[in-house]
Amino acid sequence: MAIAQYRLVALDCPDPMALATFYAGVLGGDIKQYSDDWYDLYAPGGHRIAFQRAPGFRPPHWPRADDNSQQLHLDFTVPDIDTAEAQVLALGATPLDLDDEDGRRGFRVYADPVGHPFCLCRE
Repeated sequence: MAIAQYRLVALDCPDPMALATFYAGVLGGDIKQYSDDWYDLYAPGGHRIAFQRAPGFRPPHWPRADDNSQQLHLDFTVPDIDTAEAQVLALGATPLDLDDEDGRRGFRVYADPVGHPFCLCRE
């Protein structure tokens, strides 16, 4: 029996509205502001991502695990990875690891505008 029910993933960032807008561009959905420091994205399918202002935010170093390591990353399934890549780059993503071994690896890694890693994954 489960102890808890999933609610959301919260991402620390310097500007919650800007990062929520980036992910709304990637996933669609509706943004709701709860305060100047907290915004939620209600994405299609019932998923929710929160964005919390974090003064002094430093992006994680991907894929290192020693100093300021990655705390989490998000995976997104896409029907066409090349098209999705162009779209997330246009929204402000930064490529971290695009070598998908000619499609054999099945994913590519990017950072959102404040440095959180995320992957685009083939269906």
